[in-house]
Amino acid sequence: MTKKEEQQSFKKYIKWFWGIVLGGISLVLLLFLLASWGAFGALPTFEELENPENNLASEVISSDGKTLGTYAVENRKPIKFKDLPDNLVNALIATEDERFFEHSGIDFRGLARAIAKMGKGGGASTVTQQLAKNLFTKQASSNTLKRILQKAKEWVVSIKLERQYTKEEIIAMYLNQVDFLKQAVGVRSASRIYFGKEPKDLDIQESAIIVAMLKNPRQYNPYRKVSRNKSKARRNVVFAQLAKNGFITEKEKDSLQKLPLTISFTPESHSDGYATYFREYLRGYLKQWVKENPKPDGKQYDIYRDGLKIYVTIDSRMQQYAEEAVTEHMSNLQKYFFAEQKQNKTAPFYDIEPEQIQAILDRAMKNSERWRRMKSNGVAEKDIKASFHKKTKMRIFTWKGDRDTIMTPADSIKYYKYFLHSGLLSIEPQTGHIKAWVGGINNKHFKYDHVEQGKRQVGSTFKPFVYATAINQLKLSPCDEYPIAPYTIPKGKYGIPKAWTPRNSGENPLRYKGAMSLKEALANSVNTMSARMIDMVTPQNVIRLAKSAGITSSIPTGPSIALGSVELSLYEMTAAYAMFANKGLRVEPMMITRIEDKNGTVLTQFKPKTHEVLSEESAYVIIDLLKGVTISGSGIRLRTTYDRPGYVTGYPYKFDNPIAGKTGTTQNHTDGWFMGVVPNLATGVWTGGEDRAIHFEKIGKGQGASMSLPTWAIFMRKCYEDTTLNISKEDFVKPEKEISIRLDCGDIPEDKKDKKDEKDTKEKKVIEKGDIDF
Repeated sequence: MTKKEEQQSFKKYIKWFWGIVLGGISLVLLLFLLASWGAFGALPTFEELENPENNLASEVISSDGKTLGTYAVENRKPIKFKDLPDNLVNALIATEDERFFEHSGIDFRGLARAIAKMGKGGGASTVTQQLAKNLFTKQASSNTLKRILQKAKEWVVSIKLERQYTKEEIIAMYLNQVDFLKQAVGVRSASRIYFGKEPKDLDIQESAIIVAMLKNPRQYNPYRKVSRNKSKARRNVVFAQLAKNGFITEKEKDSLQKLPLTISFTPESHSDGYATYFREYLRGYLKQWVKENPKPDGKQYDIYRDGLKIYVTIDSRMQQYAEEAVTEHMSNLQKYFFAEQKQNKTAPFYDIEPEQIQAILDRAMKNSERWRRMKSNGVAEKDIKASFHKKTKMRIFTWKGDRDTIMTPADSIKYYKYFLHSGLLSIEPQTGHIKAWVGGINNKHFKYDHVEQGKRQVGSTFKPFVYATAINQLKLSPCDEYPIAPYTIPKGKYGIPKAWTPRNSGENPLRYKGAMSLKEALANSVNTMSARMIDMVTPQNVIRLAKSAGITSSIPTGPSIALGSVELSLYEMTAAYAMFANKGLRVEPMMITRIEDKNGTVLTQFKPKTHEVLSEESAYVIIDLLKGVTISGSGIRLRTTYDRPGYVTGYPYKFDNPIAGKTGTTQNHTDGWFMGVVPNLATGVWTGGEDRAIHFEKIGKGQGASMSLPTWAIFMRKCYEDTTLNISKEDFVKPEKEISIRLDCGDIPEDKKDKKDEKDTKEKKVIEKGDIDF
């Protein structure tokens, strides 16, 4: 080829080159113009850009500012740029869009590079374009032509976004949109789920892992075993990009790349996290609230999509301590129950016939989720029953963690019957604020809420309402003495069909001789004294006071309520006991302080409702009586230090501050209660089997002082150790007016308390059938 021909060929090449370049630019401009005119489909309006459609999770926020959980279709919790750590922002820019702060939505240098290398040198999408795609064009089409048209729309939307928002807002919007899998939609959820912390607390390694996931949240997921190596490799690419762009040094990069891949996986499903039972109860309340509080346009709020913020009274620290206390005691107590059942031919049931046992198991089968699901799918009942006797793979609850096994659903029902259950509720008396709510031992496997749903006989924990009625009406003194001899209420009185003569517990024949002060009688739950008291004031007046204290359940009008034959919830009982600590003033329990919309506008502010139940003097006298229970009565385990059986978990407790309390144990020691009150916290605990025939054989392990008092003690010890909670160790405040009722009864000397408790324990070995014990 001649030189002239070479020159002509080169000129021809140059023409072709510039033709392609100019043609490409012209095509891009044409596509951009056509897209901006809506030729490829409608573009988002100004209003849509201002308020892009999102499924925003509603957050449940504790009184100390922690997110307890969410209600969500997508677990998305928006976050603002100011709450993002610098290392996360730097990692994002260095890895995904190096010239982010220089371009106006489209990186033309990156675009030219992508065209020149036919896409092999990386894509040209900016963070703004990725946001545009996530917000408005969604998934990229597999069709090349359609994808080109989509890209044109992304360019237009990107420029609109850049005009509408600051760079910082675009970064926040982008990170709020990404689905990181495992119910982690948005960077805040990802931070909480993969690392158990808020974004602002992420270190550089954790930020790099999150940015690494942006490329493909599944392929580079740090939780999935199959993708951990890829995740680590991609994380190291992020470190390299940080070094390349001057955010870290080469030495820092090398050190960081040698770190192992570490996460702290903290799932956020409805059955995970803290306050699961509370959140489920709250969900039911919110469903009613949205019906009664519509949006300005008349539509209902959607708790799963509208990003409401529900500020609740629960304290996350106290909730944690409460759940730890229940777990610590119940996992220990369960070992003794399992051991006992090895000798029980009808395990885990007592006192019932085989046909009654089968009826219980059949009822549990029909109440199961498996039964309901199969029935709703039209499966015949005989086929459903047959399926319960076929072995299948399942994951079961154990106190050592969930375990995979193979068993029949029918066997799993009986297996779960072996577990004892418990509930704990803690309320601040002065405000009514619910501070901790533990509805059971494991929400994933046991949905029934023993705080609000469960109603069981309350035993002697009801006796303070009998004494309160007598003291409030008759001005009796705790020092007043009455015989403890058998007391009979005759047939016909209060409508009873036959004469009623309750017995005291224990074998000692002296238990019916002599006289006893009201203070000592309540401390030792003397049944004959409670019968005398209710006859002095009538059952109707006791019921009236109990209802005024907030008990809403039906209470029978017979005198046997004096011994706790009434069935009430832990919610009712704890709220009623809180009244005694609040000088006789009932404050209706509160679980929400306010509800805000996604923009922070307060939709509802909740205020406490109060009314007087007792005079301040009467309430203080009852507190004084209840203090006696923990000084010389059935609650003395809170103070003693000598040896106790292993099922008294966490003993010795060594409390030396004033505590008003009451144990409760019901017929056949089916239910064990402990209600404990200090000046600024009232806490109730119930423990028992799922069915009344499930209980310990003997009262030593089955009494309230063994089943529930340890949970209370462990919880309170944790609360006292956390001095930031300011739980009072002071005495209860006396009324300003002089107390007209005598309180100083010559209490038991300190050096005799342990010996008396030991004697009481020996006397309380048995409980006679039909009695409601202490």
